[in-house]
Amino acid sequence: MNAYWDKHADQAEALWGYVKKFAQLDLEKKAEGTGLDEHNAHRFLESINETKTVRELRENLRETGALGANDRPKLVPLIHVLLFRYRATTDWHYLVHAAQGDNTAEIEHAQSLLNQVITAFAEAESKADAAAKALRDAESREAESRQSEADAKNREIEAGKRVVEAQRAQEELAAALADLKAQEDAFNSKTDQLRSKSEDESVSVVNRNKAKNELAQHLSSDPLPLRKAKITQEAAVKKAERASIAATEARRASEAAREAAVQARKAAEQARDAASRAKAVADEAVEAAKRKVEEAEAYLEEVKRKPGQAQGAIWWIQRGLEEAKNFLPERKGGIKKVDTTR
Repeated sequence: MNAYWDKHADQAEALWGYVKKFAQLDLEKKAEGTGLDEHNAHRFLESINETKTVRELRENLRETGALGANDRPKLVPLIHVLLFRYRATTDWHYLVHAAQGDNTAEIEHAQSLLNQVITAFAEAESKADAAAKALRDAESREAESRQSEADAKNREIEAGKRVVEAQRAQEELAAALADLKAQEDAFNSKTDQLRSKSEDESVSVVNRNKAKNELAQHLSSDPLPLRKAKITQEAAVKKAERASIAATEARRASEAAREAAVQARKAAEQARDAASRAKAVADEAVEAAKRKVEEAEAYLEEVKRKPGQAQGAIWWIQRGLEEAKNFLPERKGGIKKVDTTR
């Protein structure tokens, strides 16, 4: 680009795209690669609508001096493709001897600034990813905390129901015991009356014998009210025991759920604090990257105003800075993102 800036400055953006495509097709070395194998070189030519046969590509490379008469290409550098693509206005003899500008030190410094920008954006992106992950974790833990609190509340309600049931069971048991006692008291009272009458010497023999007979029948009987009271009392005891156990378990579950909710809330608060700190770090990293972009742009503008500059190299570095801005949020001066999914 430095050598042919006066002839092909309008092709700068296309050349930028070619370099990106070469890096994309070089699956092993990516942007660090120096050329493509012959197969991927054909794929590159297809991508720029210059499909060639194997023979045509080799002949073109031989015409530019990139290949000997009987050689086959191992790697095809982009410069070789450009030489035959722009053959009408380019020549490799001129290319290798063309002036590259007299500002080598300044270009190297500008490139160093661009490298710093790229590094700064990589760090900013990494920190932003970490902040986003921390935020997602915090939101997830907050959701879990809310669910835990809801579960704890439900368990408290359930425990309250079990306690009420246990209280009712105790009331039923008390009523059953009272009824049983009343039935037993009535039975014992009648027993005492008949026994007293059967043993009372003042009562006639006939009446005493009658009382003894009634006492024997009374003692051998199992009156329905008393029998029912005993059954009711036994059932009430079992019900009270079950209700007491259920209430105890529900209370323990409620306490455990409440403790879990407290722990979940603490974890959520810690995660939220971590997310806030990570976001602050990420924002500062973005600000630092933005300052480096501004520093590099200002320096390039200063260099451009001087005579004898390598315009191609300057354009390339500026283009790198523009692309780096894609990583900046729009509110920080970044380029508006285009939705490519539609």
